[in-house]
Amino acid sequence: MPRQDNSRTKLDDAARAGWLYYVAGNTQDEIATKLGVSRQSAQRLVSLAISEKLIKVRLDHPIADCLELAARLKEKFGLRFAEIVPSDPGHPDATLGVADATAAEIEKVLGASEPMIMGVGTGRTLKAAVELLPEMDCPQHRIVSLTGNIAPDGSAAYYNVIFSLADKVKAPSFPMPLPVIAASEKDRTLLHQQVGIEKNLALAAEAGVWFVGIGDLGPNAALYEDGFLTRAELKALQKAGAVGELLGWAYDSKGELVAGMTNERVASAPLPSAHPALVIAAARGLNKVEAIGAALRRGLVNGLITDEDTAAKLLA
Repeated sequence: MPRQDNSRTKLDDAARAGWLYYVAGNTQDEIATKLGVSRQSAQRLVSLAISEKLIKVRLDHPIADCLELAARLKEKFGLRFAEIVPSDPGHPDATLGVADATAAEIEKVLGASEPMIMGVGTGRTLKAAVELLPEMDCPQHRIVSLTGNIAPDGSAAYYNVIFSLADKVKAPSFPMPLPVIAASEKDRTLLHQQVGIEKNLALAAEAGVWFVGIGDLGPNAALYEDGFLTRAELKALQKAGAVGELLGWAYDSKGELVAGMTNERVASAPLPSAHPALVIAAARGLNKVEAIGAALRRGLVNGLITDEDTAAKLLA
């Protein structure tokens, strides 16, 4: 009796073909023989395994050019950590490669047996990284959100990662049930004085490792596109010289926080200032070079995960 041809069976076959190819090291001819299909079908199944994200490929060989760029970035900006991934020019996915490397580093940090506190920001790259993480069991660690988890309409912010990350790694989580940017400075002060929020902000200050994103403040700034800034607020920040944002905090080309405006209402944890935490930013893209560079020069972050093209521009 022929096997039923449905999507479930195809995904099962794709997963098996992907495992045979990427894990067991079979050729496509060998996979075809073992699965009883044609070579062309075996090739399509392996491709399906990748497109459906049934197989996650991790590069296990350091590329010399990437290693050199990382070393030069560490030297130039005094970084404690730098990871550079290959570039794929013109690829539409802004998180490509960087999300994979970020997931690997998060997995490494949480794989430690010694209890620690990890702080996490929000954003597209971090969200993509969390989706790539394997299931883990890390009850010894604590994960605290560094920024508000509430969107302007009152819903959970779409690119918030604290809940999905805690679920993935089975670790206690401490969210910030706050808007990213409060309605007023007074509102922010009142929110921060709530007992639970006050404790979580103190926990964030104790975190040994932070994972954050860096946003640009160009015309397509994520803070604007996601509804946290109005067009008028974005233009005012640009006029004041703002080039980037970290956890919602807007800063200029020197890495200095822009005085007043939305920074009076940002509800996120304060940016680190000479404390021993390892603050790793995950960001790539030529539109973010100025924002990343300013954060590195000012020491707002002391770790970076980016790609070759971005790294080369930062070193230029």
